[in-house]
Amino acid sequence: MSRRHRCCACSFCVFYNIVLCFLLSLLIFWLIFLPEEPKFIVTNASLTQFDFSTTNNTLFYNLALNITIRNPNRRVGIYYNRIEAIANYRKNRFALVTLTSTPFYQGHKNTTTLQQALVEGQQVVVFGEHDISKFNSETAAGVYSIDVQLAVKVRVRFGKFKTGYYTPSRNINCKLKVPLSLKETTAGGFKTTKCGNVDIFSDPDSAG
Repeated sequence: MSRRHRCCACSFCVFYNIVLCFLLSLLIFWLIFLPEEPKFIVTNASLTQFDFSTTNNTLFYNLALNITIRNPNRRVGIYYNRIEAIANYRKNRFALVTLTSTPFYQGHKNTTTLQQALVEGQQVVVFGEHDISKFNSETAAGVYSIDVQLAVKVRVRFGKFKTGYYTPSRNINCKLKVPLSLKETTAGGFKTTKCGNVDIFSDPDSAG
């Protein structure tokens, strides 16, 4: 084998070993901390207004949420820089608000409660005939199917190491059945709802 070929083979071996060591170090690091996704639970939700005007296609709403966030990890802390609540009805977005409770740090085995997060205002939406029919039936029942998505911007602390801030590519999804508080005929109240699509550790986007 020529001297040039031996140098190329040696360089490849060095590069391969570096990559292998990096991957092994990353695996060991991950196994030490074993991060578990935080739990997002809507413990209470209420509507004091949810009216749709067919005259100007405007939805008037006043939604209040209590959200509990649980960090189950022993060695991992989470910094929440921003939490946005995106409210949808019949796949139509009608609100996007930034919760005033952020920023905050959530330590190990810690539970944080966001009290009375308000989503209120009015928004022009386009409903089809089936959407209006569903809205009318839910109005009669006094309970509305509202999907609330939470878009978070976070950084993670592993021991003394901190990541940069990033936004996971998928929003946390909370499918809610929200009673209208003014509806006396509503049977029962709001049922605590666990949110899905929590991918803070498993699907981070680029830091930003």
